[in-house]
Amino acid sequence: MMAQYLKIKSAHQDYLVFYRMGDFYELFFEDAVTAAGALDITLTHRGKHLEEDIPMCGVPYHASENYLHRLIRKGFKVAVCEQTEDPAEAKKRGSKSVVRREVVRLVTPGTLSEEGLLDARANNFLAAFATSGDAASLAWLDMSTGEFWVSAVNYDDVPAALARLNASELLILEDAQAMISQIAQEISPATVITVRAPEGALSEMAPALMAQCYEQDIDVTTMPRAMQGAIALLLDYLLKTQLSVMPRLAPPQTFNAQRYMDIDAATRQNLELVRTQSGAYKGSLLSTIDRTLSAAGARLLAHWLSAPLMDLSDVRARHDGVAFHLSETHATADIADALKAAPDLSRALSRVSLDRAGPRDLQNIGRAVKSGQSIRLALAKFELPPIHNYWGVTLSGALNAVEDLLARALDDQPPLIIRDGNFIRAGFDPALDDVRALRDESRRVIAALQMRYIDETGIKPLKIKYNSVLGYHIDVPVGQGDKLLTPPFNETFIHRQTLASSVRFSTTELAALAGEISRAGETALQREHALFTELRDQVLSIAPLLEDLAAALAALDALVSFATLAREQDWSRPHLYDDMRFEVEGGRHPVVEAALDQSHERFVSNDCHLTDVDDSGGARLLLLTGPNMAGKSTFLRQNALLAILAQIGSFVPAKAAHIGLVDRVFSRVGAADDLARGRSTFMVEMVETAAILRNATPRSLVILDEIGRGTATFDGLSLAWSCVEYLHEVTACRTLFATHYHELTGLTERLTRMFNMTMRVREHAGSLVFLHEVTHGAADRSYGIHVAELAGLPLSVTERAKVILSTLEDSRSASPLAPTLDGLPLFETAAITPPQSDALRDALAEVDPDRLSPRDALDWLYRLRKLL
Repeated sequence: MMAQYLKIKSAHQDYLVFYRMGDFYELFFEDAVTAAGALDITLTHRGKHLEEDIPMCGVPYHASENYLHRLIRKGFKVAVCEQTEDPAEAKKRGSKSVVRREVVRLVTPGTLSEEGLLDARANNFLAAFATSGDAASLAWLDMSTGEFWVSAVNYDDVPAALARLNASELLILEDAQAMISQIAQEISPATVITVRAPEGALSEMAPALMAQCYEQDIDVTTMPRAMQGAIALLLDYLLKTQLSVMPRLAPPQTFNAQRYMDIDAATRQNLELVRTQSGAYKGSLLSTIDRTLSAAGARLLAHWLSAPLMDLSDVRARHDGVAFHLSETHATADIADALKAAPDLSRALSRVSLDRAGPRDLQNIGRAVKSGQSIRLALAKFELPPIHNYWGVTLSGALNAVEDLLARALDDQPPLIIRDGNFIRAGFDPALDDVRALRDESRRVIAALQMRYIDETGIKPLKIKYNSVLGYHIDVPVGQGDKLLTPPFNETFIHRQTLASSVRFSTTELAALAGEISRAGETALQREHALFTELRDQVLSIAPLLEDLAAALAALDALVSFATLAREQDWSRPHLYDDMRFEVEGGRHPVVEAALDQSHERFVSNDCHLTDVDDSGGARLLLLTGPNMAGKSTFLRQNALLAILAQIGSFVPAKAAHIGLVDRVFSRVGAADDLARGRSTFMVEMVETAAILRNATPRSLVILDEIGRGTATFDGLSLAWSCVEYLHEVTACRTLFATHYHELTGLTERLTRMFNMTMRVREHAGSLVFLHEVTHGAADRSYGIHVAELAGLPLSVTERAKVILSTLEDSRSASPLAPTLDGLPLFETAAITPPQSDALRDALAEVDPDRLSPRDALDWLYRLRKLL
């Protein structure tokens, strides 16, 4: 057995091998040591190998999903090794023959399908990155739902794309490790990076892999080679990990990044779209707005939030759908009831296609179709908005037929797994009913036979019993045993065993009955398996129709969720335009408002007028001053979130909103260091600011908070000053810029589209009162010492600070700085043109000094010298 194990393990060195032995999955050697520590289970030793004890641990087969989940979450990969031969067949080869075992599946973070291993309300993406020359591509799929996407990407955009996906596993080629090692610092630490070394050129493998994985003919040769490579990398990995059965996948769809708002990784983190900065779901924007009633709807909502739309007609179509559900409350209530009862159709269908489904998966598919029928009836009398087109036609007759079949065939409470049996409804299959009758009436039949034997022998203590060794047998007290050993009874009763207190017999009739009972149970289970296969095939025959229904249910759930949210929170419909306006009346921060509602406090709403349209003289850049804790960061964030919410199709937390489409949202808010990459707080701030200044377009929305505060005062002031001028004059995008550098307020004298705004505060009885209101004007001071007093600094410290502040203010020139710099030219196009690329610069850009060995550094010096 150990020889068999070692052979299997040698082929799967990177995996923990779950080696099936009876009712347990066993792990040996280093796998056992690793798994015991990760799972907190007992490590034992059994037998010897090379004269050393063999470490060993195991997990029960019936509870293996829980242990798999824990291992996968910790980044391990598992090879599931099953017995693929009947033990009886193995014995035919000899008494010491080992049952044949084979690895039937490789379980990795990106290839999960079992319900217990997945987060029902989140996608589980497997992504692949591939290059071809200067081109790069990213492909991703969710094996549990069949979604499959591919997109061309720029190298600089890879971190943002991976942040949007939050993939569980990323596949890369060996020659891309240097690049990905840098990108890995930008993406979620939960993403496991798997290095692959395919046996040939990926783009050449793609057509053959597509033919192997799809029944229909799908031509990918028209795609760029990098896209073909990413697709091939995914499919090759699935074939290697799934081994026997491939999942049902949709044809790869091209993800056009131009159709979606671009949000980089830092902005997603700063705005806490799907996770807070601490990594928690609760407190994120997604957790605040999610009112979905199904797992599929929750996954789609997360996708919408991660990729806001840039097409006006598509966004307005979603808004029309939300408006419909707000107005038709009774129909929406009926739809909500149907959605609550709708199981996760896409994941159940995926398990059916993988042959990992149980009876409940089939039942869930039938119930999902029934929910679709209920929704169709609820909407039948309405003139539907275009986004509801699916529900404007009668559901397919094939769908209804399968739903009826599953309802008639499956018991109301079927078991989770097939081997438990008893999931086919009585009366559905007469042949099954017959063998079940014999199996289920065995007690009555045995009891009747026992009474007959008592009457024939006159032995009243006679019992017919069962054990795993003898099976069914006759048990009589030892004093009565001799009677059955003498004529005429010895012709009928066959002696089997004598014990201290009883004697055991059998009869030909009892043996035949026992065989029938045993065979009836096996026959019933085999018949149920056959019926399950027939039902599964019926379901797979209409899989495309089921996929369409699953997509329609998820979209409807997301729209109903938006309507529910708008009704609960008094959100209004935003109006979107193809220009640069940004007019918000009474805007609120959805997450902060929800938190205040729980403590019965009121959120103070604020307007935002950031409109630069047709030389209207409106604001292009709002400079916001005021003390800490007054609400500057909240005001900045809420307007960025309003733009995102509007473009995902949601109503927004405002009295009114008129917004020109935003192509990119950039956020530089808060302070954090990056010690793992040797970056200080200020360095992180500058890196993120640099990305904004390089990539923002006139259609972008930029929010910046306290630029330049992490360095010396005049250094920081100079940087903040220069950034304001650049954003106003060069980028010309809509910008909210919060600062404590009051000197910047003087820039309004020559930056015509810059307006000063401030946070209102009031001093009352020596205390500072924050009103959380944004108004025109500039703050005359920062009230930092007042905030320090509120934070609880010792009185002696704050009083001393006041004295120092007074001295500094007296010694400093009272005149504004802006007029003194009037003679300096603002940015000119030539001044901001990036330097031309050359071989030396390109070579230096590739160097990562932290990863060079001394020998590598010397080699680089010689290489650079040749480029001079």
